[in-house]
Amino acid sequence: MAISVIVGTQFGDEGKGKMVDYLAKDATMVIRYQGGDNAGHTVINDYGVFKMHIVPCGVFTPGVKNLIGTGTAVNPDVLIEELDMLETAGVDISNVRLSERAHLVMPYHIALDASMEGRDGIGTTQRGIGQTYAFKSLRKNPRASDLLDVSKFENVLRSAANAGLADLNYSVPRETIEKWSKRLVPLLADPLEMIHGEISANGNLLFEGQLGAMKDVDLGEFPYVTASHTTAAYAAVSGGFSPKLIGTIIGTAKAFSSAVGAGSFPTEMSEAESAPLRGTGENPDDEYGARTGRSRRIGWLDLEVLKFAHRLNGFDTMCLTKLDKLDALAEIKVCVAYKSGTAIPIYDAMPGWLSDTSKVKTFADLPENAKSYIRFIERQVGVPIKYIGNGPSRNDVIVNE
Repeated sequence: MAISVIVGTQFGDEGKGKMVDYLAKDATMVIRYQGGDNAGHTVINDYGVFKMHIVPCGVFTPGVKNLIGTGTAVNPDVLIEELDMLETAGVDISNVRLSERAHLVMPYHIALDASMEGRDGIGTTQRGIGQTYAFKSLRKNPRASDLLDVSKFENVLRSAANAGLADLNYSVPRETIEKWSKRLVPLLADPLEMIHGEISANGNLLFEGQLGAMKDVDLGEFPYVTASHTTAAYAAVSGGFSPKLIGTIIGTAKAFSSAVGAGSFPTEMSEAESAPLRGTGENPDDEYGARTGRSRRIGWLDLEVLKFAHRLNGFDTMCLTKLDKLDALAEIKVCVAYKSGTAIPIYDAMPGWLSDTSKVKTFADLPENAKSYIRFIERQVGVPIKYIGNGPSRNDVIVNE
C-alpha cells in the first residue's frame, strides 16, 4: 500500500492536473480531496485537451478508481456537464464516484459570491465555493447524500434560508433536484469504505490537491486565499485516515511564478517581461485561467515561497513544470530572499540556455544551464526535483532519477 499526495507550492496553476494524469498509471485510486470548480486542472493526452474542475485527473487511466472526496465543494450542474464532456470524448467514467459526504454548491451560493465580490472583491471566480464552505460550517448546507430524498433536500434548503445571511432566493425547483438526483445518486459512495478498502487491499492511492500553499485558508496570504485547506495534511483529514499513512508528498512548482486575482506578488514582472511567458491564450498551456480565462500575473520564481510551502507540507520530492517556457530567456532571475522587514525581493541572476528543451527526454540531455537552474532550486529548497515538465502533454515529462 502506498499513499501519495500532490499539492501546489505556489498560488495554484503549477501543473498538478498534468502530473496526476501522468502518475495515475501507478495508482489504483485517485482522490480529489478539496476545493471546487473555482479552478481548473489542464490535462492534455491521447483523448484531447481537457479543463478539469471536479472529476479527478486519474479518470483518463483505465481501471483507476476516481473519488470526488468529502472535502470538495461540488456544483451538481458543473459535475454533470463535466461527466458529459468526458463521455463525449470517449473517456470511461464508470469508475467515477462521489463522496456521499461532499457538500453541494447551490445557486444562492453563487449569487451571494457575486454580491460579496461586487462590494469588496478579493478576486474570486464567483463560483460560490467560499459561500458553500461557509454554509457547511454553519451546518446548513446540502450534502450529496441528501439527493437520495428530494423532500429532505428541500428541508435542508429551508434550513439554509432560515440562517438569515442574505435576502436571497434559497429555493431550487423540484425538477432540478430530481435531475441532479437521477444523475448523481448512482455515483454516491461511502468514502471511508472506499479509501480504507483500498488501503486494506494494498492499493496505491493518489490524492489530488487544488490551488497552492499560498492560497490555504489558514496558512496562505489571507484574505487573498481560497476557502479550503490546500496542504497535504488535509488529504488525511478529509479522507478519514491517519496522516501516518501518507508515504510521499509531491510538491508541484512552475519554473517561474504566476498568480490570479488580488493580493501581493513580490516577484511580479513588468508587462513587457511577462508577455513572452504568458503567451496569447491560443495554446492550452498559455498563462490564462482554466476556469475564467483571465490572464495570469507572471513573476520570477520565488524560492522563499517554495521554502514556505515545504515547511507546511514536508515534500519528499518535487515536480518542476514548464521549464521549456524559459528557453528563450538570456537571463533568469530567482528570488532568494527578501530585504529585511520588507517584501522586496533579492534576486540572483542566472544565465539562460537559449535552446529548445521541449524535445529532451532525459535529464542528462538538458542544456548545462538548465541543469544548473534545476540543481540550484533543489539546493535552496532542500528537496530533490524528480519530475521536470517540458511541454503541455502527459508524456512531456523528464524523470530525473
